Amino acid sequence: MPAKRKSAQAVAPKLHGGAKPYGRKKGEKYMNKKQLTHFRSLLLAWKQELLNERSRTVTQMRDEPTLHPDPNDRASRETDITLELRSRDRESKLITKIDEALERIEAGDYGYCDVCGVEIGIERLEARPTAELCIDCKTLDEIREKQMA
Repeated sequence: MPAKRKSAQAVAPKLHGGAKPYGRKKGEKYMNKKQLTHFRSLLLAWKQELLNERSRTVTQMRDEPTLHPDPNDRASRETDITLELRSRDRESKLITKIDEALERIEAGDYGYCDVCGVEIGIERLEARPTAELCIDCKTLDEIREKQMA
């Protein structure tokens, strides 16, 4: 007997903070109050996850011994610390982008392309809640970057 297929909603991935993807209703106005609340919650949950990771890293680095008698252990630990700090630096930049997205929500600009002003789209914002460009403008931007390289 063939296995039953799960509906798309049943296998939809959870977003940051365990949030479910937004279910847009037909005829619903783009970036209405409900959608803005959804994305604000999503961004705040993501930011909190990053801040928790930062805190965990600081605690871990403070609590773990840094002087290892074996030079190989010491070198390995230093490499681990370097990679961890590089990740935290990237996450700090991401927190800044999250804060900017939250500011756009408050200003009423969230969800619209910074270049052409069209709707970015719910699905794109769910995949990248900090998106500032619609897919067309982002594609053109990436093409320009490749040509400059």
